[in-house]
Amino acid sequence: MTPAIFGISGLELTADERAFFKDADPAGYILFGRNCDSKDQLRKLTDDLREIHGRERLIVSIDQEGGRVARMKPPVWQRYPAGEAFAALWNVAPASAIEAARANAEAMGRELAEMGISVDYHAPFDVRRPETDDVIGDRALGTEPMQVAALGRAVLDGLSRAGIVGCLKHMPGHGRATSDSHKELPRVDASDEELEVDIEPFRTLSSHPLGMSAHMVFEAWDADHPATLSANVIREIIRGRIGFDGLLLTDDIDMEALDGTIVERSIRALDAGCDIVLNCWAKMDDQVAIAESGKAMGQKTIERLDRVLAAMHEPDDGPDTAELLANRDTLLAIAQEQPA
Repeated sequence: MTPAIFGISGLELTADERAFFKDADPAGYILFGRNCDSKDQLRKLTDDLREIHGRERLIVSIDQEGGRVARMKPPVWQRYPAGEAFAALWNVAPASAIEAARANAEAMGRELAEMGISVDYHAPFDVRRPETDDVIGDRALGTEPMQVAALGRAVLDGLSRAGIVGCLKHMPGHGRATSDSHKELPRVDASDEELEVDIEPFRTLSSHPLGMSAHMVFEAWDADHPATLSANVIREIIRGRIGFDGLLLTDDIDMEALDGTIVERSIRALDAGCDIVLNCWAKMDDQVAIAESGKAMGQKTIERLDRVLAAMHEPDDGPDTAELLANRDTLLAIAQEQPA
């Protein structure tokens, strides 16, 4: 099995993609807006991916957070608020914010499950700061570690009720980035002591089976390599101080924060200790190069992947999507009712 998650070029599999995926047997797939047109089309696409491998449990993933980060969009699918809405409610009614975040995530998860999606790269556990770049911005669940951990746990729980595996991202924390890692490499000069704030939400949820790295340099830990490519950050901080022993994905390996060719980046990430390379843009040459790089899954990665697959299940019995969304909206309205 190739230690990579690959993108798909369009609304249906091409003959070349079908043949390549069958031969390469990647760990899973990621969907974008280019893959999501209608319910029937999207369900057929995810069914076709499972048919290639003959496996019902398969990572078929998406970035569906709400707000700006939504690959499945209205009017076909529901619109969901960004994390900032739940952070605002926390400021006046923390218990209500937790319940609203859980209901929102469960409703979202039920839509994903209906489409045959099994993994959502949600929620961001990044602690927001005044200088946080807009690449995180309103996606963040709060400005305090306890708040981010509590709301993030609610998101993971809501997704799990729908049978969806959520993700801890972006380890060891993207909140101090003052630039967009899609375009350039952020550098953080905070001290080791100051960075305790950033890793605390991840440490609280460290038993979760799936996480994602950050393309950022933390000078206190490794001034020469971004976390994704840093053996020290992965070994000492993510695996060590955070205590995360789940499946560690890279953030999108195509992002401009990293240098070198896609296959060079992929090899460096796997050598540093990431389990799986996330390659989003469905460029066949890059995907073939990753598959032919000679990197294979080690036993530990296989065990971690198995734990992710084991966490997938049919949605629990419970409220339907309309009831969940109505409950969410009632709770979110509490924040709107507060005097300015």
